[in-house]
Amino acid sequence: MKNPTTETPRVREKSIQDFGEQWVRYQDNAGFYGSSELFKDMLAGLMDPAEIKGQEVLDVGSGTGRIVLMLLAAGAGHVHAVEPSQAIEILRNNVRHVGDRVTCHPVAGDEIPSMTVDAAFSIGVLHHIPQPEAVVARVFQVLRPGGKFLFWVYGKEGNGLYLSLILPLRRLTARLPDSVLRAICHALNLVLGLYILACRFLPLPLRGYLNQVLRHFSWHKRFLVIFDQLNPIYARYYTGDEAEQLMRSGGFTQIRQQHRHGYSWTVIGVKPENKSTP
Repeated sequence: MKNPTTETPRVREKSIQDFGEQWVRYQDNAGFYGSSELFKDMLAGLMDPAEIKGQEVLDVGSGTGRIVLMLLAAGAGHVHAVEPSQAIEILRNNVRHVGDRVTCHPVAGDEIPSMTVDAAFSIGVLHHIPQPEAVVARVFQVLRPGGKFLFWVYGKEGNGLYLSLILPLRRLTARLPDSVLRAICHALNLVLGLYILACRFLPLPLRGYLNQVLRHFSWHKRFLVIFDQLNPIYARYYTGDEAEQLMRSGGFTQIRQQHRHGYSWTVIGVKPENKSTP
């Protein structure tokens, strides 16, 4: 049984454990879910994927390697993949075919080893870390001056109805064994399918995201999205100001953000040129 707690170290370790178990069970990144088209959508117009061609890139919270493979497809020269959970072995297996273009680091985001990278990404990760400021600060340290850091987090604005449903449900589902949660997610996937169909004709909440992104996912990947929402012990939904402040807390400047599909935040910042890399 899952046992949520407000004790930060416990939450951190349980979150790593939950995601490790999730990615060991759900290992592939097939279809639109792992596509270059979706990666471009995640960047929300704040960065052109072509900017990382030939660069040394960092991915924080790599899971099974979905974003790592997207970065490589965009032309990254080398990717440092950071994954603290037991999914590190799945990650290594999923990127084995690219040879030495990926280095896997079995550490948490605030424990990234010494390196210098040109750009860094953290997609769908920071909102599951109770104290993400330490991760942002460490990313700042390993970026070269002038390097960019882009992250994507859950948003609060535009999610009023959704949050009124999901937050009470999470109080239950975060405590359930995975076998029970999987059954619930399959049932909710049926409801989601009907809602996606309705969104094609009606101006319903989250219509843009559902029409432009989620309806292109397979049944299995939609199930995984639902499971991913209900399973973790910790999840935070950021306002735009909070997301910007998180980036600013690490020392980043030239911060820009985009309210992606009106429900989440993509944020990008630059390490000032006059800052040296430890």
